[in-house]
Amino acid sequence: MTVLGGDGGGPLPSGRTGNRSGTPAPNAGRASSLSMSVEGVSAEEARAAEEERAVEQALALVGRQPQAAHPTPDPARAVGSPSPPEQSSPSDPGKAESSASQPSGDQPPSDTPPGSRASSFTSVSPSTQPRRTRAHSTPWAEARALAERLGRAAPLAAHRLPLDRALGHVLAEAVVALTDLPSFDTSAMDGWAVAGPGPWTVRTGEGLLAGRSTPAPLPDGEAVRIATGARIPVDATAVIRSEHARSDEAKGLLHATREVVPGQDIRPRGQECRSGDQLLPVGTLVTPPVLGLAAAAGYDALVAVPRPRVDVFVLGDELLNAGLPHDGLIRDALGPMLAPWLRALGAEVTGPQRLGDDAQALRHALTTSDADLILTTGGTAAGPVDHVHPVLAGTGAELLVDGVAVRPGHPMLLARQADGGPYVVGLPGNPLAAVSGLLTLAEPLLRGIAGRAAQDPYRATVRDEVHGHPHDTRLVPVVHRADSAGGTDHVVPLHYNGPAMLRGIAAADGLAVVPPGGVRSGTEVEILDLPWASATPWTEGCFT
Repeated sequence: MTVLGGDGGGPLPSGRTGNRSGTPAPNAGRASSLSMSVEGVSAEEARAAEEERAVEQALALVGRQPQAAHPTPDPARAVGSPSPPEQSSPSDPGKAESSASQPSGDQPPSDTPPGSRASSFTSVSPSTQPRRTRAHSTPWAEARALAERLGRAAPLAAHRLPLDRALGHVLAEAVVALTDLPSFDTSAMDGWAVAGPGPWTVRTGEGLLAGRSTPAPLPDGEAVRIATGARIPVDATAVIRSEHARSDEAKGLLHATREVVPGQDIRPRGQECRSGDQLLPVGTLVTPPVLGLAAAAGYDALVAVPRPRVDVFVLGDELLNAGLPHDGLIRDALGPMLAPWLRALGAEVTGPQRLGDDAQALRHALTTSDADLILTTGGTAAGPVDHVHPVLAGTGAELLVDGVAVRPGHPMLLARQADGGPYVVGLPGNPLAAVSGLLTLAEPLLRGIAGRAAQDPYRATVRDEVHGHPHDTRLVPVVHRADSAGGTDHVVPLHYNGPAMLRGIAAADGLAVVPPGGVRSGTEVEILDLPWASATPWTEGCFT
């Protein structure tokens, strides 16, 4: 039975064009039955609602009434876990949008006790695993919050890393000052150390240099040459910069050309911190300045959280690893993209494993992985070679999110392997839909496992009208811009934002979170930053 409306992986644009050039948006014809203008509900949406009612009636005729209620959630599980399995298959871009009706005996027993994990894969056999309808997909914000909570709930390990290996990790132990900084009074400038009022008699010799032993005391009325970082002699009252002093070599006297203030250009002991002061709290991301501070404070190693380990399994017999697309085969865009993206999120990633459309190979890979997180690409819908759901079911995995109300990327999933095994995030096969799944489920989960702080949410004004899906959140690639006249910063939506396109996201520095129905130009929307938006060459993709 065909479930009408939606491409499963991308936005359902309104009847208007999806870009400013006037070119019709991709799939505009398919999506017209669910089109919605920004101003309100259109005739097409009303027709789509009628079609959905027709589908429900057809389900009723074959004895597959949708469940009216769902069990009380297990308090041990986070809010946002999916409802009991539904009976119709969501659509997926490039995959079949229909599924055969199942006999009513395949439904979970009506007396399932509350909190019995009715949404687990283990409640049904792989061959009869029912799927959720679009109406029961997890809301986007709820799915993302659930992934973050699960990551935060993971126990944090800790290991000691030498400074040259700690970059990009997160502190598992606070950095506390092991000594005063500076640990002695030092000169802040090249010049003259003086004691008392001038003029001063110049002490002969090479002067005071950094790294030398404690100098002799300096009596009142004397001056001695001093270098930056050198120890201040006992009883010295100030340092006069070389450019602010005049030496009378004939008389052996030093004169100041400016007023001398006691303590000037002297860094007193403990000016930056005292021994025992907390310099950096737990959860701090180790950046190059953090390494410098730790070294200055006397540290040779830092106690940090290990980077989460991620395995990437690329599915699909139609994918090429090299060369031009030909004979119905296409290049794998996700394998080259996901590993560096995940490293930019602070993860350690093995090379992508290409498994094709082989259910046995997928099962073996899932059950032998020792990673913290597994990412699969493609195979999350209900087509004839979409093996992710049945294979996870066969391994006893627990389904946590099955479909998210977001476009593109609707058929993403989040599961947990049995017996405390790794989490599994199933990404749709279309590239931009996979990016959506990465930002919705994988990124917040990884941040929690790595001990990283969540991104501070922020909003920006969007220029140009952005069409939305009638029911679901939409993620749209944007680029930040500033008005040439010094006006406020804003974001501009980019073209080529269909589920199978990467041209838009390749030019983007963020994604706008567009609510159902779309937004007008000048509206503030939530922005998801991309991890390389503020990166600099030394980061090696480790910071966001």
